Amino acid sequence: MEANELLKKVRQIEIKTKGLSRDIFAGEYHSAFKGRGMTFAEVREYQYGDDVRSIDWNVTARLQKPYVKVFEEEREQTVMLLVDVSRSNVFASHNQLKRDVITEIAATLAFSAIQNNDKIGIIFFSDRVEKLIPPQKGKKHILYIIRELLEFQPEGKGTDIDQALRYMTNAIKKRCTAFLLSDFLTDISYEDSAVIAKRKHDLIAIHLYDERDKEIPDVGLMKLRDAETGETKWVDTSSQKVRMMYSDYVVQKYLALQKVVAKSGMDFVSIETQQDYVKSLLQLFRSRGAKR
Repeated sequence: MEANELLKKVRQIEIKTKGLSRDIFAGEYHSAFKGRGMTFAEVREYQYGDDVRSIDWNVTARLQKPYVKVFEEEREQTVMLLVDVSRSNVFASHNQLKRDVITEIAATLAFSAIQNNDKIGIIFFSDRVEKLIPPQKGKKHILYIIRELLEFQPEGKGTDIDQALRYMTNAIKKRCTAFLLSDFLTDISYEDSAVIAKRKHDLIAIHLYDERDKEIPDVGLMKLRDAETGETKWVDTSSQKVRMMYSDYVVQKYLALQKVVAKSGMDFVSIETQQDYVKSLLQLFRSRGAKR
């Protein structure tokens, strides 16, 4: 992508996703992902009904009056995006690649994060960890992330979610909110790493899929290419057995994802590329907000 075209695309995504995060998601995001910790704010004179455990004895002794510590919710937190950049996401049966939708959702989450005064970082992964952009604040940082989402070319072709989760768990020391964006089409188990990651961090899975991920249409003899291995073969899609074998494979991957979600306790949303992802994200945010 040429420089001018890239800048134009970055600007388009900025306008759309920044507007969404400001006008639609701002309050919902704040409610769903507000900081959990408490930080010291000030001391004030003791009032009837205050918890005696909050008395600051040093200040009380110095001023000869009982004073209590006042705490406020720790607002700033870290948000990490774990983005699957494997070749299976460079696919579309209509006009929008899975990777395009992932980019828009990631950008929307990033703008929502900085409006909430959160730091935002990103991990690109395929069958390996491709790149880490450490968490920072600011519009300039987010525009850099969007450029990378648009331009990044992975070395690997396959998908290894297990490795990405283990890397994030080890690399990000402080508890964070982590969004895992992927089509989850992988033969490598990631159940144990998801459980460990969820124990340390607040992990949310965002499943992106194309309608053709679920079934092959009956259109006769078709040449298919595996995006991750590069292998091509002719397939008779008029064969019900062939179509059912493919459908069963995809169902097994989705059931594996559901098993991981249930065992780890992470939140989860599934989004089809031709659907309105705004509704799905709002539903996710509101369900989380209702739990708090």
